[in-house]
Amino acid sequence: MVRIGTMASLFAMLDRRTLLAGLGAAALEVGLPSVSPAHGRRSLAISVKPDSLALRPDGAGTPIWSVGSDDIRTSRGEMLDVTLSSDLPAPLALHCRGIDGAAAAEPLLARAPLAAGAKESFQLPLRHAGTFLFDPGLLNDSQARPLRAKPLVILESERVAVDRDEVLLIEEWRLRPDGTAAAPGADAKDTTPVYTLNGRTSFELSARANERLRLRFINASQRTVLAVKLESHEVRVMAIDGQPAEPFPARNGALVLPPGGRADAFVDAASTASILLHDGKEARPIGRLMLSSGPPLRPTPLSPEPPLLSNGLPAQLDLKNAQRFELVLGTPAGWTSPASFTSSTPPAFRAKTRRAVVLALTNRAPIATVFHLHGHHFRLLDRLDDGWKPFWLDTLAIEPGQTQRIAFLAEHAGRFLVEQVATDWAAPRLIRWYSVE
Repeated sequence: MVRIGTMASLFAMLDRRTLLAGLGAAALEVGLPSVSPAHGRRSLAISVKPDSLALRPDGAGTPIWSVGSDDIRTSRGEMLDVTLSSDLPAPLALHCRGIDGAAAAEPLLARAPLAAGAKESFQLPLRHAGTFLFDPGLLNDSQARPLRAKPLVILESERVAVDRDEVLLIEEWRLRPDGTAAAPGADAKDTTPVYTLNGRTSFELSARANERLRLRFINASQRTVLAVKLESHEVRVMAIDGQPAEPFPARNGALVLPPGGRADAFVDAASTASILLHDGKEARPIGRLMLSSGPPLRPTPLSPEPPLLSNGLPAQLDLKNAQRFELVLGTPAGWTSPASFTSSTPPAFRAKTRRAVVLALTNRAPIATVFHLHGHHFRLLDRLDDGWKPFWLDTLAIEPGQTQRIAFLAEHAGRFLVEQVATDWAAPRLIRWYSVE
């Protein structure tokens, strides 16, 4: 085992290639209450408005736009009736990242951009438990201010063997010399990157010894692949992009997340430890896990946990009879900006309902490019196309010159977007659409 002592070299093994490969490759007496299956309706009002965030060393507020950072918690099986209002001077398109099969709520296809001062309503069927994200980034490129995201937590119907359940929302900002923040898609020259954890540049999470934490990590940055590490602890990955995975320890204790990526990890608090972030260039502390001075929650840590129960995604995919399509990334050919998008353009592909679909994604850009599939989760296929990684994804970062193959079951009829964006702050977000018929 290699021990790395200094902060500067802590992620020496997490170079850019490793960053991109990191995710490519009994009831408790003390715990969260059990949750009964829910099949009702819940109303949610979201107001998007001007806000400020303390991002500068002097603590002065930086003007931003905000969906609100407090996470929303609801239950699997509910129908969420969302009312969205905007007080922004620019159009808005809000996407709920990771919610499968919500064709009637798909932005730019079923819902037109929301104008300044307007209001709209739509429904989200909450079929799956997991960690999701209200992402306002579709139309935010080069706007006057960057936008904050809002986490959405959908709780399992069964008891999960943890003591506490915490969201850790990581956001990236680019500050100009005058203290204002640049929106993604704008020139990042002379800007300084600043990262926040739950809206703070220095965050603390307290815990008792042997307390089991479910930490829902979300990379809410718009362009950067990030690695986050909790020092001196085993970080056991339980779910990725809102879907249960076969539990495994994070490599070198670090979670690697593309923009919009999410990972649920179980951690047994053992000591006070730094929470460190690596953006592919350098490591920096963004928070601390503080061990309380009180007695341990229990004499010894809990035994290893079983996997989270499946959300019902298929155990097998029929690759032999799959429909196969190719998508070229890293080039604007065939793609358009969200601001110029119209559904009258031809779809990237048409899939048949209940058929497996294999997409070959080739990145021709000179830097890594991030692909995001709306409406469905996918498997990352092995190189020989004879199997897949033991987790589901909705977002994937692809290195320059590489081709990655993904597969999904076209389970939900309707029209959905696909997105690509290079891992550069000034790079434009590009979209196309596909149909399941």
